[in-house]
Amino acid sequence: MGNIERREFLKKGSLAAAGIGIAGLAACTGKNENKSPGLITHKSFEWKMVTAWSPHFPILGEGANRLAKEIEQMSSGRLKINVYGGGELVPPLESFDAVSQGMAEMGHSASYYWAGKAGATQFFTSLPFGMNTQQTNAWLFYGGGLDLWRELYAGFNLVPFPACNTGGQMGGWFNKEINSIADLKGLKIRLPGFGGKVFNASGGTAILSPGGEIFTNLERGVIDATDWVGPYHDYLIGFHKIAKYYYSPGWHEPTGTLELMVNKSAYETLPDDLKIIVRNAAYSANSYILAEFESKNREYLHKLKNESKVEFKVFPEDVLAVFKKSTKDIIAELVESDPLSRMIYESYNKFQKEIHDWTEISFSNYEV
Repeated sequence: MGNIERREFLKKGSLAAAGIGIAGLAACTGKNENKSPGLITHKSFEWKMVTAWSPHFPILGEGANRLAKEIEQMSSGRLKINVYGGGELVPPLESFDAVSQGMAEMGHSASYYWAGKAGATQFFTSLPFGMNTQQTNAWLFYGGGLDLWRELYAGFNLVPFPACNTGGQMGGWFNKEINSIADLKGLKIRLPGFGGKVFNASGGTAILSPGGEIFTNLERGVIDATDWVGPYHDYLIGFHKIAKYYYSPGWHEPTGTLELMVNKSAYETLPDDLKIIVRNAAYSANSYILAEFESKNREYLHKLKNESKVEFKVFPEDVLAVFKKSTKDIIAELVESDPLSRMIYESYNKFQKEIHDWTEISFSNYEV
């Protein structure tokens, strides 16, 4: 940074600090009170939130409950949200329609569950071999990703917010060892989004089912394998008791952005301060739920290694190579047939390529 640039940078910083001080003084003296969005109206609202998770499900269901509570607290009770777990008001995988149609004002879920509504929804949860969590957040908030997400959802009368993140995930639980791509033939796995389509193209059979049904399906042999999230959830669900192999890496979900979706018509009835509260509560949850997942997965990875007979496995390189090629083919097919998917993917892909060099420098691995 040259001397002129440095002076300009410091000058802007000084002006910004002065501006904050003046704004704070105005707030104290009451000079800015007519511009305060909190004084627009004292009208109260009572909303419903439906989720894709079992009631009070660890971290995810709990996170939806905490999000609703924080919105109520920050709004001094002016926006109260009643949370319904999957199946309590609508089935887990029908929350998109429920919120879109106004049966509930809010939903908490994962956007790739709605691939049947619009293929482009899948880009906003995770992309196989795509960006990690930090890169994805950068794209959403500062690379135009969130604007594209809102453009897509506006067609369904919805406003989306990133409101949770699982971080990078495991590759899944298998009752069959995967030594080559031939081992996928006839294998049934619970795997949503692009990952499921890749698995199908690679010789297996992917199905979509809610989280609350996975254990029973795996135990009864309805499926031979399943993904979920990571060690914490997987341990609590008990997959280590009914599956022999635990695979990595999570090629299909290098991140797991989850959503708060709000009925657009209902959202537009809110005064500005309540809109800001909803937005900021969602963004806060996006951060602290990620931190909770990382901490819990750290702890429960060691529990699985020390307390179970599970065999930890890594997908063979040739299998990952097939998955990667199938990913490219499936995305190419989607973007060729859907202009909005093409626009979203071009933005995503460009950002991923540009941020790669910085990630290589800034995320060095150190031995502990």
